[in-house]
Amino acid sequence: MKPTLAAASALLLLLSGCMVGPDFRPPAAPTDLTFTAPDEQPVTEQDIKLGERIEGEWWDLFASHDLSAVVKQATEGNRTVASAEAKLAQAREAVAAASGGLLPQADLAAAASRQKVSLAAFGFNGVSGFAPPGGSLPPFSLFTLGPSVSYALDIFGGTRRTIEQRAAEADNKAYRADAAYLTVSGNAVAAALTMASIASQLKQVDAIIAEDERTLALVRGARAAGAVSNVDVLSAESQLANDRTLTAPLKQQLSVARHALALLVGATPGSWTPPPFDLDALTLPRAIPVTLPSELVHQRPDILAAEADLHAASAAVGVATARLYPSITLTASVTQEANDLGHIFTGPANVWSLAAGLTAPLFHGGTLTAEKRAAVDAYQASLADYQQVVLQSFAQVADLLEALAHDGEQLEAQRRALDASNASLSLTRESYQAGNIGLLQVLDSERLNQRARLGFVQARAQQFLDTAQLYVALGGGWWDWVKPAAAPAS
Repeated sequence: MKPTLAAASALLLLLSGCMVGPDFRPPAAPTDLTFTAPDEQPVTEQDIKLGERIEGEWWDLFASHDLSAVVKQATEGNRTVASAEAKLAQAREAVAAASGGLLPQADLAAAASRQKVSLAAFGFNGVSGFAPPGGSLPPFSLFTLGPSVSYALDIFGGTRRTIEQRAAEADNKAYRADAAYLTVSGNAVAAALTMASIASQLKQVDAIIAEDERTLALVRGARAAGAVSNVDVLSAESQLANDRTLTAPLKQQLSVARHALALLVGATPGSWTPPPFDLDALTLPRAIPVTLPSELVHQRPDILAAEADLHAASAAVGVATARLYPSITLTASVTQEANDLGHIFTGPANVWSLAAGLTAPLFHGGTLTAEKRAAVDAYQASLADYQQVVLQSFAQVADLLEALAHDGEQLEAQRRALDASNASLSLTRESYQAGNIGLLQVLDSERLNQRARLGFVQARAQQFLDTAQLYVALGGGWWDWVKPAAAPAS
């Protein structure tokens, strides 16, 4: 290789390695050691394992085969998840399309035309002897066929920054697909737990109504014996009628939860029937792995999606910066030209060309610099959005950790209230049968017992729901459901 050619090749390789614009670095993770303030460290009957990660699928920790089966149906049949998968595939194809810009572009062209050329337009005429009289050639046919190759030197990295941007956008779609998967699984568990809670409340309401009916029968018997007045009978009937009104709203809530779960699994309410969930058939996880605050940013798909958006915005700055610099394009073509098809592949019909073109921006009315400033502004906006997502995530985890502590307190308070109301109700009924108290005291005791029984079920269900929501807030333990598209090395 000649020295000049070697030097030129080395210069081109050096220039092709230059990339303008910022090289992306992920923001530093928060340095917090805990999610909550020192004066509100949650104390709960559930053991918070800070620094540990969930093994397997988080919903399996509730130890319910029916629940795990329904979540599997939801994640496989949900239309939102299917849409996210398709958008991810589209984004990855965009990366492949952008990557083609680093390779030479080859095309094959063919043309056939009928032409008449006036040589007089070029200064030739019949007098000079170089053209026929009048300066025109007779009409003729022209056939052309041949390949052409062009290659845009990515001297300042505009193409590579574009590929980086598309890869970051594909990462964003991958993490959004993860977020859709996590959201669907969380909503499916929440709907199942809601159904279990309502089913337990309906059992309690049925038991309350049965007790009301026994009380009414007792009062009617006492009225027949002349021991009480008709007012007591009416009071007992009123109590029974009021308690029966509790059933319809609960059944409506159960229907709504069933329909929501059918939607999540990708079915119509009339074509799919969920299993009968029951709180007693579920296990409340006692040990809850909670990731370290510094690791949360690497586990929650919404945070990772925001980071990918930030990466794409950073690459966009490089793309806008590269437009401020010159671009060089190399082209080459080999064409066969003839005025009849029989001679198009003969030696004299061969025409070739080699060319190099340079385009450098001189004046665009400030458009290119404004576009770069806009890209920088978009990066700053993406950075603020990322920081906001991180802050919201930390607040959500802190809220749910505190909620679990308060759930435990509430459940214990409801348990004590239920025990006390059970004892009080038993005593007042005995006293009423002995004629020591009136029916109003019995009814008051029954109302307190009713609230305590329903309150205990609701507090227990809330503990399950907040536990599930905490798993979702922690990113579900993270899994390799989809693989983000790897960005090219800068």
